[in-house]
Amino acid sequence: MKKAVVVAGPTASGKSALALALAERFDGVVINADSMQVYRTLRVLTARPGPAEEARAPHRLYGILGPDELCSAGRWRALAQAACDEAWAAGRLPVVTGGTGLYIRALVDGLSPVPEVPDDVRTATRRHFAALGNVAFHAELARRDPAMAARLDPGNSQRLMRAWEVLEATGRSLADWQAEPPADRLDARVFTVAVMPPRDALYASCDQRFLAMLDGGALDEVRALMALNLDPSLPAMKALGVAELIALAQGRLARNEAVAAAQQATRRYAKRQLTWFRHQLDIRCHLDAQFSESFCDRIFANIHGFLLTEG
Repeated sequence: MKKAVVVAGPTASGKSALALALAERFDGVVINADSMQVYRTLRVLTARPGPAEEARAPHRLYGILGPDELCSAGRWRALAQAACDEAWAAGRLPVVTGGTGLYIRALVDGLSPVPEVPDDVRTATRRHFAALGNVAFHAELARRDPAMAARLDPGNSQRLMRAWEVLEATGRSLADWQAEPPADRLDARVFTVAVMPPRDALYASCDQRFLAMLDGGALDEVRALMALNLDPSLPAMKALGVAELIALAQGRLARNEAVAAAQQATRRYAKRQLTWFRHQLDIRCHLDAQFSESFCDRIFANIHGFLLTEG
């Protein structure tokens, strides 16, 4: 049976470095499972692998979409399946890595069979949302689809619009579709490694990395993004740090205020990721520390054993 490795974990945990080390050791292909790293813009701010990393092993699904595009879990899953198929055909090991848990679960376990939403419905939904704003849109969704609205935070614009467009396109609540059995489970055995550092260490890493991003040109990236005049509800505009650096560029926040706010948002996101991965993934190898090369021998031994087993 075909095999794949998943390297999951919160932002700034070191999972990308581990995935690259595994790809080098086991003749693998690194496949991105981060919902922000699929976009061509914001290489620094989303911590996408740089040219040096990409030269060490094949990388797929990094920087493949423009910031004006949408990437749903379903769209990503189809791309990731194709990338896995390409790796297997070449005799390579797919090493899927990222912090977007929904993407990883969509690939490994499949998705509920929600039909594709037509472009005109999606466009009309975005316009309606822009006209109403989060709170009023959530209230209107609650009148039409109380079960789904009850699950959603009014501040989560992407999920609100997703619930609305599915209801518009299919006449059924997204909650009903999600209750159906998933389809298209990955036809492979999967070994999942989770990099889960202690919270204090992870938070310190998040803070330090954001400062390094600023030094590396993150503010210039955001200024270039601003120049595109994109819809603020697009996923690329929701990347960690974008809102705070826009406020800095516009003079609405001082540098220290923008840094503190972005660091806090990143820490909160990392906390949610830790909770999600602990409860939602079938983890075979758990690394309770920030990744470093000193852990490679143990992890390599686990992967080697997995690859040698039959079935």
